[in-house]
Amino acid sequence: MTRIRLLTLLAVALALGATGCAGGSDAEESVPSDAVAVVAGEEVPKTQFDDILAQAKASYKSQKRPFPKAGTPEYNAIKNQALQFLVQREQFEQKAEELDVEVTDTAVDKRLARLKKQYFAGNQKRYLDQLKQQGLTETQVKRDVRAQLVQEGIYNKVTKDVKVTDVDIAAYYAKNQQQYRTPESRDVRHILVKGKAQADKLYGRIKGGENFEKLAKQFSQDPGSKAQGGKLTITRGQTVPPFDKTAFKLAKNTLSRPVKTQYGYHLIEPLSAVKGAKTTPLKAVKATISQQLVNTKKSERMTKWVEDSRKEFAKETRYQVGFTPPPTVTTGTTGTTGSTTTG
Repeated sequence: MTRIRLLTLLAVALALGATGCAGGSDAEESVPSDAVAVVAGEEVPKTQFDDILAQAKASYKSQKRPFPKAGTPEYNAIKNQALQFLVQREQFEQKAEELDVEVTDTAVDKRLARLKKQYFAGNQKRYLDQLKQQGLTETQVKRDVRAQLVQEGIYNKVTKDVKVTDVDIAAYYAKNQQQYRTPESRDVRHILVKGKAQADKLYGRIKGGENFEKLAKQFSQDPGSKAQGGKLTITRGQTVPPFDKTAFKLAKNTLSRPVKTQYGYHLIEPLSAVKGAKTTPLKAVKATISQQLVNTKKSERMTKWVEDSRKEFAKETRYQVGFTPPPTVTTGTTGTTGSTTTG
């Protein structure tokens, strides 16, 4: 059964460029008891942290798995991910204000309606049942959808002026021409059997005038071509060497004697002349390359922005006693992601 996990903790943390968020060592001195952290003066309520742990427990329960005990490495990993997500969400909300990224209630409602239609065919009961199963309320879902829209808005602002030139595209094409090269190919048909004696017998029957296609459907043990009467199109180097050599050497419509490979014995007959290798011209792939390069540059731009923001907030983020996360390695970001993950 398809399950929807609306902005799951780990997915969102990665989408936002999950990074180490450790603050100063004197964190506890200025963090209220009902908060798990303070980000540039803004509190991260412990209730939000508790909500995420409750969601994690519900997820474990739905999978019939015991939730990790407090103090275990597994529990600490969940705890640190939850904390990291909440802190980074607050950091991004503050940066969104600087960038004039605004997310309205209408935008949240529209996105949520789209998700309901996409994953639940608009069925409100199925949607609410899924939230209950995951320990979520609609208020929490809307908050997470808003966070995703904020992230998308930031991504669009940060990467809006990313462009690639014709020179960039041509250079990539020249460097990666092998990607756009199609090797020689040929239409052939073949029959695969395990033993040479059977292969010799079939060879004699075909040479005696029996129908190749009919015999292939009856005797061939190649599941990929049997139903087509043994027909397939191969490219140079695609098949095992003995088969490849014979298939490209024989004249058209000439039946080979049994050819031994690791799979058994083949009877091979080319049905066409060898089709020459060709390279897809730049103009045919220019748009695809352009989009690929733009996406790469946007990802790099966003990764740098996330890292710069992390450093900016490092001294302004303080944690409650027992909540300071361990240092982690920056993972970067791949830009925007969808508002849901499915599995």
